[in-house]
Amino acid sequence: MNQQSVDTHETCLLEMNGICKCFPGVQALDNTRLQIRPHSVHALVGENGAGKSTLMKCLFGIYQHDQGEIFFDGKPVAFRNPRQALDCGVSMVHQELNQVQDRSVMENIWLGRFPMKGIIVDSKKMYNDTKEIFNNLSIDIDPNTIIGTLSVSQRQMVEIAKAVSCNAKIIVFDEPTSSLTEVEVKHLFRIIGKLRDNGCGIIYISHKLEEILEIADDVTVMRDGRWVYTGKSKDLTIDKLITLIVGRELTDRFPPRRTKPSDEVILHVENLAGEYMPTVVDASFDLRKGEILGVAGLMGSRRTETVETLFGIRKRKSGIIRLNNNQIENNTARESISNGFSLLTEERRQSGIFPTLDITFNSVIANIDRYTNRFGILNEKKIAQDTKWVIDALSVKTPGCRTKIENLSGGNQQKVIMGRWLLTEPTIMLLDEPTRGVDVGAKYDIYQLIIDCAEKGNAVIFISSEMPELLGISDRIMVMSNGRVAGIVDAKSTSQEDLLRLAAKYL
Repeated sequence: MNQQSVDTHETCLLEMNGICKCFPGVQALDNTRLQIRPHSVHALVGENGAGKSTLMKCLFGIYQHDQGEIFFDGKPVAFRNPRQALDCGVSMVHQELNQVQDRSVMENIWLGRFPMKGIIVDSKKMYNDTKEIFNNLSIDIDPNTIIGTLSVSQRQMVEIAKAVSCNAKIIVFDEPTSSLTEVEVKHLFRIIGKLRDNGCGIIYISHKLEEILEIADDVTVMRDGRWVYTGKSKDLTIDKLITLIVGRELTDRFPPRRTKPSDEVILHVENLAGEYMPTVVDASFDLRKGEILGVAGLMGSRRTETVETLFGIRKRKSGIIRLNNNQIENNTARESISNGFSLLTEERRQSGIFPTLDITFNSVIANIDRYTNRFGILNEKKIAQDTKWVIDALSVKTPGCRTKIENLSGGNQQKVIMGRWLLTEPTIMLLDEPTRGVDVGAKYDIYQLIIDCAEKGNAVIFISSEMPELLGISDRIMVMSNGRVAGIVDAKSTSQEDLLRLAAKYL
């Protein structure tokens, strides 16, 4: 594969040359490089564990690189912490949202740099400044709103506004659309376009290849901590990009289905409604044995609330749930797991992983009763075997099973959580954005695991904001709109336009 670089005669806003970073047992970055021009969007792509986020953390002062040079605006820099980076005009919208949940939107935006009136925080100025930024970015959120009450996508927009508030010349977007719907993605792209027109250099990290070719001017590919390729996006195709990322040709993006769902209904849900708003208002559907039921919808459609109510982590107000013709309650997560349900949540950091504990613990915790004998003694051998299965079956990139899960890339964390629920051998898998932040090669592996689960006679409810993957692996697609089921369609005979029309039905 011919390698090329961005034209060196063009003035670079940012240059990272020969960057190396080593962690115990892992060479995370190996002599990698990146050049960013002003007035440009530069996509940084690669598989999970390729080193993209590590490279950006070295730029942002979260990590200190071992070797190499960084030039910003033509001057050598080595930020010791994120505050230094922000003060110099480098900002980052992180994939994982680290916000103070019980404080307001505007307090989260100006945290650590509150406008002051003497020794008192100038709340009026903070409100007006936040409102001005929101108006410029067409963000419709009240600055006084407690941030913990917002949806994931709204909180993502707040983080983008925070980055803009720093008057940054370089803004890093790490998987910014992972929790956004199609409409929200278009809004984000308009914001990025404004920033590019104003002279910003945008570093855009994403696993969504269609987005990359749509939004990026330049593309850099990393693999195993090394630089592989830099070139213009107009010179790339999806297939060429996939080959660069995975180092091999990937002929099909979705695995083939060998079997079809039976006509036997395994799960019947009737008039499901939650107790506290915002929640599911009225959902009725059947799930057949061996079926993958995709779930589509816009922001506020209550897709997540539907599966969380079904799983018992949101209180149910009304509705009937029947599993194999037997009525069940699923009032708690423990009860749901005992009934054969599993739930992979949308936000892994907040409700998925135990960050300070190792891969072994995170793999087996949902299945812990199976490893305990009647004397309460754990079967360490079986735990080790199952942890190894998770690492091997899902191709988790890790030095070992005792590595803390917080030290893995976001996509590898997601694989571990997926493996955790597969170990419970669920009858009904509830998956909320299971491929969020996962690279194209790993996505294929996860699709295969989902299909394998269905082909064993189990059933899957699969929420995704990516319509191509819903259409690619689902048998049917249920479209939610404002807490209600707007329609259920056959995935093979519908289109993205049909799904969007249904998604707007009850708005």
